[in-house]
Amino acid sequence: MFRPLVLAAALAGALAGPLAAQGWIIPERPILRPGPGFGAVVRVASQVRAVVDGRIVRVEVEEQFRNAGPGLAEGTYVYPMPGEAVFTDFSLWMGEREVRGEMMSADQARGIYEEIVRRLRDPALLTFEGHGLVRARIFPIGPGETRRVVLRYTQVLERAGDAYRVRYAIGRRAPAPFRGLGDAPAAPAGTFSYTLTAAGAEDYGTPYSPTHQIHSRSAGGRLEVTLGPDAEGEVELFLPLRRGLVGTSVVTFAPGGEDGFFMLLLSPPAVADEAPLARDLSLVLDVSGSMSGPKLDQAKAALVQALGTLRPTDRFRLIAFSNSVTNFRDGFTPATVENVRAAQVFVERLVPNGGTNIQGALEAALGAAVAEERLALVLFLTDGLPTVGEQAPDRIADFAAGHVGRARVFAVGVGSDVNTYLIDRIARQGRGSAEYVAPEANVETAVGAVLAKIQHPALVNLRLAGAPVTLQQVYPADLPDLFYGEEMVVFGRYHGEGAGDVVVTGERNGRRERFTSHGVFPATAAENDFIARLWASRRIGELTRQIRIEGATPSLVQQVRDVGLRYGILTEYTAYLVQEPTGLGIPAAPATLDAAAMGGVAQAARQTGREAFQRARASASLSGAGNLAMADSAAAERLDELKAGRLGAAPAVRRVGGRLFVQRDGVWTDAAHRDTLDVTRVAAFSDAYFALVRALPELAPFLGVGEEFVVAGRRASVRIGAGGLTAWRPGDLEALVRNFRRA
Repeated sequence: MFRPLVLAAALAGALAGPLAAQGWIIPERPILRPGPGFGAVVRVASQVRAVVDGRIVRVEVEEQFRNAGPGLAEGTYVYPMPGEAVFTDFSLWMGEREVRGEMMSADQARGIYEEIVRRLRDPALLTFEGHGLVRARIFPIGPGETRRVVLRYTQVLERAGDAYRVRYAIGRRAPAPFRGLGDAPAAPAGTFSYTLTAAGAEDYGTPYSPTHQIHSRSAGGRLEVTLGPDAEGEVELFLPLRRGLVGTSVVTFAPGGEDGFFMLLLSPPAVADEAPLARDLSLVLDVSGSMSGPKLDQAKAALVQALGTLRPTDRFRLIAFSNSVTNFRDGFTPATVENVRAAQVFVERLVPNGGTNIQGALEAALGAAVAEERLALVLFLTDGLPTVGEQAPDRIADFAAGHVGRARVFAVGVGSDVNTYLIDRIARQGRGSAEYVAPEANVETAVGAVLAKIQHPALVNLRLAGAPVTLQQVYPADLPDLFYGEEMVVFGRYHGEGAGDVVVTGERNGRRERFTSHGVFPATAAENDFIARLWASRRIGELTRQIRIEGATPSLVQQVRDVGLRYGILTEYTAYLVQEPTGLGIPAAPATLDAAAMGGVAQAARQTGREAFQRARASASLSGAGNLAMADSAAAERLDELKAGRLGAAPAVRRVGGRLFVQRDGVWTDAAHRDTLDVTRVAAFSDAYFALVRALPELAPFLGVGEEFVVAGRRASVRIGAGGLTAWRPGDLEALVRNFRRA
């Protein structure tokens, strides 16, 4: 299987450029030795092109290296070959000349990597478990000269339910202070690219990556998937195969000693084969005085575009509100060309004035009956507090809950003046979503994304109807509606073990449809650990939203604390309970937690302002995270907010590999570590160090935290630094591994 322990990173004075990915060159006989801070050979470009042909993917890696030194350089090109690659189709070219490459086993590769690590004391470069190694001599490179290397190989794609699974290890930048001298020259932006193409775009559903943000499109009958130029790490990509209306895939992860984790992917095609469900779309826009300026201009532009996407089977309403409520027309209007154009003119003529009558707008939006065969959708956008009519957020929310009926409500709060309690409750009761747009963000982009997502409904009233094991703590807890072109990703935990069909049902045009995917739910399985982190992100988002709506209880806050510390997601509730001496050093006195953060009806009116907005936006981002890139970005943004505010006087905090580390007395300590855990000290770069990393590959992401650090396990912790064990006594390493992993 394609599972690296730690991906290749910079070698001092040797490795190519700051991307520290793909292959690299190890110099052997430089005529002039590079001076301090001067890398001899740097990577200037790396492009990966993958072509899917049935169950085969043909991969071509093109890399360019430049001699940035003043003298002639000669070296060896090395590339970690994925374990499942088909070597018979391997070729290596330098420019126009084919180069003979030497294939090495994973054991041989491990020895080479470890020797380099020992010599350079660089923890970012370690073995690749299950990988081979391609090594080829590169001809001398003159000063300023660039060499082009092209590597080609093929792989057989793994099948995961109704999807092909594509994996690729890009690599990662080496963290300071372990960044090699070869990282010093800055490579131009966009020097890395990854493009995957597949013929027969109509045979695939919407591609999905649980690890990275991807961009996909269909052109000329071909499906094309690309990654951003800053992508790094191990890429997981699912290409759903068309099998009826929805392709389904189940992937699991089981750390052992506790309940396992699962990911369920539901992927409809980008375009419906038959007419999608007819919609009754209500667009509700705040035009109070506070919306004046770019906010209203951007919101109006988004609504004008949305109106242009309506289909003849759709109906719509336009509702503008300030002191009073203004309707484009009474009731729903058929989406004819003439009606849509008239509605666009209506939107363009809206001007801001007056206060904010939120309940009046909700009465207008939720008061109409909708036929069973139609899907009622409401987009509700506001930027402020209720100032006209009913002003108590809890009573307005109660009204909405009592009148929402079959409608799906998508609420968008713009700026920090919104009442987050009200926005969250409206969205929850309306089985939609809550989006929070920062004051400086583009409203048109945010509103346009919501409207694009709900453009083509495929199935409604989805539910998990069966599985061979007990599914629990599933997020989203209430499955939302499924739309064409928008995959749905569900994360949860499972109790027990077994294999069998996972059954999902949904309704379409009054008919209940059933979809199945075979899943294997093992007691222990080390692959797919990204699922646990994504589940944790969703769970933290839902728990913190629940606290704001229902109020904090010791049980809820404790759950936030436990999940947050284990998976590196810092919240005000996590910080509230973490205490000295082994945690983040933040006093646990109740005064450290803002009363509004305790949530509930009693604090409904106070849930506004910058901090409330940040809390709500963090919950929305975490609960909606569909891949590790989104989850890590949301967690990192929240950490920065808390460090700039409540945590400003606390010790340095760093988030690495999905965990939080705090610096105390020069040691970076895992925030999940406790004094009750036994600590085993291991000397960095010793034989014991390398044996430990081979035995506990999950340590790999944390090896660049610092020169001295502690990583917490379930019943034991590991401290790596200047002192400690250099060799293991018989049975000691095995005992540590059991205690580190055992629940």
